[in-house]
Amino acid sequence: MPDNDLVNMVATLMQSRQTILPKRLSAPGPDMEQLHLILEAAASAPDHGQLLPWRFVLVPEQARASLADVFAGALQERDTAATPEQVNQAREKAFRSPVLLLLLVDARGGDPDIDLHERIVSAGCAVQNMLLMATALGYGSALTSGKALKSGGLRSLFGLANEEHPLCFVSIGTALTSRHAKLRPTVRDYVTTLGKDETSDL
Repeated sequence: MPDNDLVNMVATLMQSRQTILPKRLSAPGPDMEQLHLILEAAASAPDHGQLLPWRFVLVPEQARASLADVFAGALQERDTAATPEQVNQAREKAFRSPVLLLLLVDARGGDPDIDLHERIVSAGCAVQNMLLMATALGYGSALTSGKALKSGGLRSLFGLANEEHPLCFVSIGTALTSRHAKLRPTVRDYVTTLGKDETSDL
């Protein structure tokens, strides 16, 4: 028999998770014990062949300035007409949120029959587990991407191998302000039944 209390607790946790943009995250962030719990949650992600095809890189405070240089340089490479204000805005993104991590996926390591799409799915599950644990601990979180992820400067700063692909940054901290829960899609919005033209009856 299912444990209804556990089912309700898990459902509430999943439904309460929401994206809190990094500019709305502030200190305090997770302490070392809490951060370990958040990172440990990633280990429960599905991982066909036990490849561990993803990893996270923590960006500590002392490395934020170097990341800011990468963000600024990437913008100037894309847009030579970028204003000083725009460059400063790009730099400032590196200093948002107490905890900042980069999620990477390995496209080649291990069994070559396990393709990149499956590896990315595993990485997505890993990071979702982390976001849920951060939510359970009372912290806000967000995933952010951007064109700087494709820059040579970022690859150089993080020492990425040719087969490693940066997927997104993960930001975790205390939400400065609360938000109303966003409207979620319903099951009928994203589930159909094979062989039927109409949406699922679920």
